[in-house]
Amino acid sequence: MFPTPVPQLTPNTYGYEAGPMVKATGFREYDARWLFGKEINLMGVQALGMGLGTLLREMGVKPELVTGHDYRAYSSSIKYALITGLMSAGVKVHDIGLALSPMAYFAQFDLDVPAVAMVTASHNDNGWTGVKMGAQRPVTFGPDEMGRLRDIVLGGKFSYAEGGSYRFVENFRERYIGDLTNRAKITRKLKVVAACGNGTAGAFAPEVLERLGCEVVPLDVELDHTFPRYNPNPEDMKMLHAIADKVREVGADVGLGFDGDGDRCGVVDNHGEEIFADKIGVMLARDLSKLYPAATFVVDVKSTGLFATDPELIAQNVKADYWKTGHSYIKRRVTELKALAGFEKSGHFFFNAPIGRGYDDGILTAIHVIEMLDRNPTKSMADLYTALPKTWGSPTMAPHCDDEVKYGIVDKVVHHFQQMQAKGETIIGQPIRDLVTVNGVRITAQDGTWGLVRASSNKPELVVVVESPVSEARMREMFAAVDGVLRQHPEVGAYNQTI
Repeated sequence: MFPTPVPQLTPNTYGYEAGPMVKATGFREYDARWLFGKEINLMGVQALGMGLGTLLREMGVKPELVTGHDYRAYSSSIKYALITGLMSAGVKVHDIGLALSPMAYFAQFDLDVPAVAMVTASHNDNGWTGVKMGAQRPVTFGPDEMGRLRDIVLGGKFSYAEGGSYRFVENFRERYIGDLTNRAKITRKLKVVAACGNGTAGAFAPEVLERLGCEVVPLDVELDHTFPRYNPNPEDMKMLHAIADKVREVGADVGLGFDGDGDRCGVVDNHGEEIFADKIGVMLARDLSKLYPAATFVVDVKSTGLFATDPELIAQNVKADYWKTGHSYIKRRVTELKALAGFEKSGHFFFNAPIGRGYDDGILTAIHVIEMLDRNPTKSMADLYTALPKTWGSPTMAPHCDDEVKYGIVDKVVHHFQQMQAKGETIIGQPIRDLVTVNGVRITAQDGTWGLVRASSNKPELVVVVESPVSEARMREMFAAVDGVLRQHPEVGAYNQTI
């Protein structure tokens, strides 16, 4: 009988090597994330695999799964521990090796396998590990599945079964790249900076873009799991600034940055100006709605209000559906609504049939960006951006807040703003026009200036975003108002960045 996992063990002891350690907070809203060695050990990962195999059978899903791992020093060992647990639960495992998360999602379709478990910490710093899981392509687990998986694993309620097996799928990289490049080459000469932060995407993105006809300027594409320059995260200003510098240096038409597991893409225009992903989403929605009028686009609550107010989108009868932040939530919503695409401010973009399969793929996002430029041969990336109505928006800001208390703090903040609205109180000197509580709270003043507070699903942090269609000053006023509410709670710490 496999031991029941415990939440804490001391490294470099007998107990640490003799039993599984799994901290409960690693089971997040739509994937799993732990600090490897401190919050989960290899036996704990094995327990996770046993729990996932047990859950698949409980869900009535064929016990067959594809797995891969990102490029970190410890990811392959974690994957093999996970595979051991899966096989003991009777799961047939298809291993595609070193991979991007979207490559694993693609494998579900290409290999006709129902389930996926991709070992990745995504854009988190070194030291973190995690698993992105799903059992109904193209969607991945949400809170219900993650909660049940947590209960199985932490309770040691494993179901052992015969029939588990292992198969390594050779050269799956070429099948994935071949699928992405099975389309017409672009006709416009485009010089593209491809930045990968020394993460996994360096083994894929430059070649895809070259095959499609781009002149590629590689930036930090050599795989190096120490991430010597910066973390591969296209929301990180260090990475965006590095891309901007290279774009200006070589005179590129666009800069594209990919995160550690390749499911997100950040964009820098031809002047070296960083464009937040939600604005890229508006630009792509404008372009795609000309080809597919009356399309529905799902966007997360962190995103710009332009999806609902942009005159060009309104003219194309576009419908904007604001939904919960998180790749699993948006992916599921896109599938449910049969939306053409879904956009997250973090850079997760989901292109659905007929322009994708519904999952998030940063390289496919890059392809849609270059095809948008190809369809607008007289306009630069900067031209397309400046054609949008002007708004002043913040980056995604993240004050520290421990995992154990962050959701409770957000509940209190939501209640605070609900009480303000109920009492007819104002914010930044204006009536409250709208309050969206589908994911934290998004409070909008009469002039359209808004602020968002929600709990991060991946880190011990809150998430704060503000935007104004009026002025930078109004945006800063909203930030001050939101931050003032947060400062009433001493559990909320310093920001990773601010405006």
